[in-house]
Amino acid sequence: MAKKRKKQTAKKRKKHNLAGLDFQALMDLREQVEGALSGYRSTLEKQLAALGSSVASLGGKVARGGRSAMKGRKVAPKFKGPGGETWAGRGARPRWLVAALKEGKKLEDFAVEKTVGTAKKRRKKK
Repeated sequence: MAKKRKKQTAKKRKKHNLAGLDFQALMDLREQVEGALSGYRSTLEKQLAALGSSVASLGGKVARGGRSAMKGRKVAPKFKGPGGETWAGRGARPRWLVAALKEGKKLEDFAVEKTVGTAKKRRKKK
């Protein structure tokens, strides 16, 4: 297999000046790249099948866009301030919480459930 890969990479590849290409040429280049990648993927899947494994058993999600599954979803607030402000524990700490922490209060004092910090994370079954 290593010899085959060396032959594939040893081929002289044509360098493209992307700035000088028009739209249709860029689309054609994209098609070529996608074809090469899908061919490479199929060879990898064949190799996995020969080893007795599959893409699904390795967590076969194909990364598209690189976005987290939780991005944009609403979650329940984990911390509540004295004025009724809430924070889910995601992103930057809100100003009211930073000010309270500077005054010497603890993060656990603002927890909606008093188990924050001691609870173990549970993984979602797939």
